[in-house]
Amino acid sequence: MSIFDSLNQPAAPAPAAKPEEGSFTFTFERLPESVQELKALPEAALDTPYKTAALTVCALCAYAAAPAIGTEMLNFLKGPAPLSPYEISFLNDRFRDSKLVPFSYFKGAVPENSYSPDKPFTLTVFSNPYSFQNEGRATLHLTSGGADSPRQIKLRLKPSEGKWYLSEQMILVGIRPPKSADPWA
Repeated sequence: MSIFDSLNQPAAPAPAAKPEEGSFTFTFERLPESVQELKALPEAALDTPYKTAALTVCALCAYAAAPAIGTEMLNFLKGPAPLSPYEISFLNDRFRDSKLVPFSYFKGAVPENSYSPDKPFTLTVFSNPYSFQNEGRATLHLTSGGADSPRQIKLRLKPSEGKWYLSEQMILVGIRPPKSADPWA
């Protein structure tokens, strides 16, 4: 090992700029059905927390249909920290009674139509003044057609890659039952 070896190392990447605050809408002609399809989407660059949050909803929709495929997608979005056994157990528990929750974040998905989203699939991810309080971390929000208040997705920047990864999602909480399943409707 030479004393000059450290000089031949590539320069550290420039620090990532603070993400832009606001509201970003994403449109998907169809939802990805494999991790390869997910990775082929332009949002898979994961260069903004908004893109990662939008893909998280897609991955959770896949998990509702095929847990093994959804797990692969979520592990891609989680980067260096794949799903823990606790997180997998939590997901299985959340999807035990209903698989509709992740679909409720797409435009047009409301209780009256049993959370059938408009096509193409469109969703909006937004920030608020508190979303970027901690450097390298983001808490973004999504609105569900079956809930009164926005739900959160937490993300973390990996500076060496300039990519935002899923840290924690809090969007799989209860929504109003679909009108077809509501005995009081």
